[in-house]
Amino acid sequence: MPRVPSMRRALAAVLLTAALAPAARAQGDLLPNERAFAFSARGLDERTLEARFVIADGYYLYRDKLKFTVEPEPVAGVPDLPPGKTKSDQFFGNVEIYRGQLVARLPLQHPLPGQRVKVTAESQGCADLGVCYPPQLQSISLPLPQAGARPGPLVDAVAPKKSWLD
Repeated sequence: MPRVPSMRRALAAVLLTAALAPAARAQGDLLPNERAFAFSARGLDERTLEARFVIADGYYLYRDKLKFTVEPEPVAGVPDLPPGKTKSDQFFGNVEIYRGQLVARLPLQHPLPGQRVKVTAESQGCADLGVCYPPQLQSISLPLPQAGARPGPLVDAVAPKKSWLD
């Protein structure tokens, strides 16, 4: 009979390990924040920036957690964000979210033809697995186009990973 309590403890440990294994495996499979929510930006003209997030499959960004700052020239008014999709979120209630891709326009207060600006995006998102990331800041330094010039190239906050085949 003295073996029964130790067998129960062993069985409980096995069951607990089995129950936690999927969560541990899922957290190990999570993308780093900057890959789950890849930020990039470009100058559309001397007074407008375009900010983008490419959101990995199985992840989403909260619309109301997005904030953009630009230095040295502040954003004029509210960034032009598309409407999000409504989600009943276990953490924040009914919220608007983005999946796939988000493109926003950031108007500047004054034109800055050819000057470099620093664009910083503050964002927060979650994985469908039920794991939310802490708020994140991602910054990019990029030149604005000269007056009348074509839009500039997209600049990534994190350089894309190269495969061993590249």
